[in-house]
Amino acid sequence: MTKNKTFFGLAVATMALAIAVPALAEDVKVGILGDLTGPIESLAPPIVAGAQLAFDGVKAQGGILGGGQITVVTGDSACDPSVAGPAADKLVNTDQVTAIVGAFCTGATIGAATTAGIPGGVLQISPSASAPVLTTLDDKDLVFRTTPSDAFQGVQLGKLLLAKGIKDVALTYVNNDYGKGLADVFTQTFTAGGGTVSANVAHEDGKADYRAELGQLSSAGSQNLVILAYAAGSGKTILQQAIEGGEFTTYVGGDGMVDDKLVEGLSADAVNGKIIATRAGAYAGASADAYKALATAAGQDPNATYAPQAYDAAFLVALAIEKNGSAKREGLSAALRDVASPPGEKILPGEWQKAAELIKAGTDIDYEGAGGPLDFDAAGDVAGIIVELAVEGGKFIEKGPVQ
Repeated sequence: MTKNKTFFGLAVATMALAIAVPALAEDVKVGILGDLTGPIESLAPPIVAGAQLAFDGVKAQGGILGGGQITVVTGDSACDPSVAGPAADKLVNTDQVTAIVGAFCTGATIGAATTAGIPGGVLQISPSASAPVLTTLDDKDLVFRTTPSDAFQGVQLGKLLLAKGIKDVALTYVNNDYGKGLADVFTQTFTAGGGTVSANVAHEDGKADYRAELGQLSSAGSQNLVILAYAAGSGKTILQQAIEGGEFTTYVGGDGMVDDKLVEGLSADAVNGKIIATRAGAYAGASADAYKALATAAGQDPNATYAPQAYDAAFLVALAIEKNGSAKREGLSAALRDVASPPGEKILPGEWQKAAELIKAGTDIDYEGAGGPLDFDAAGDVAGIIVELAVEGGKFIEKGPVQ
């Protein structure tokens, strides 16, 4: 046998061996950066649980990247950019996560992205950061969100009040990206529709006394008070002191106020039928039904604020990693856009095994989530549904989509 024939034979044998041996599974590390403390800490547990439910489903249906496991590392961003930055730095540079679900507040999301996520090339999907400012962040196509922008919620809130015959309001908002962004869009929509904002007062979170601000608001004459803040922060304190003062009869909030703890300990007569609010709503369709079944089976509340959007964010992270073919960070945002948008075979919540098999076969997929279609625009934003809620029997009750 000649030297060339020997080499050729070895090469063929090596190739055959390579084909016969299946690819090794690859483990993946992902981060959940949640506002576990701070003004929305009471909202955080079900959001984290929603994301974890998606990752648990991947594990139960064969794992990721050929049977690898997803390890979740959790960080606390405290709804504060100065806390989110170091927390993200740990996830990105110490824990070496491939992608991050979170943060939950807009300021924390931006703080995490600018400090560590963008410099580290890490994909970040927030389930609840809703301030319009996120749209214009120079994020290198790395920051996405599965909830609609407040540019949409503010419009819908203004339209809702006008439809209810509310023509004048006093407005106070927490002085950060979330509060100001939502307040600006709401004010523009409400006044353009013929409404009057009799007073517009920014406030700082974390104070024990807002009676001075309430004095400004009530002196303007409106009996309708819009509070754009956080239920576990300034929102409850302002609501409680406003009720004690007796100057207002109707209270209005955005998504940050939608928490049953907002009305705990308050007089039933003062809150039942007196508080209305808006938040991102669940999609009505097969994908929403699939998520509700999964959440209910896991003992979770399928209607918890931003839990469906958190499930979607986590499931999309897993799908993008599978599509990208490895735990590497490079190329992940492009893979995310591929799996989240048409064309492709529809994938619903819980259909991990189906999705993984289609991806392996080279078939395009299009994930339709618990919160509806997730066709990201150029800025990483999605359209969505805004729903109305009202306090009845000491709890927030969803009344339906705002038209």
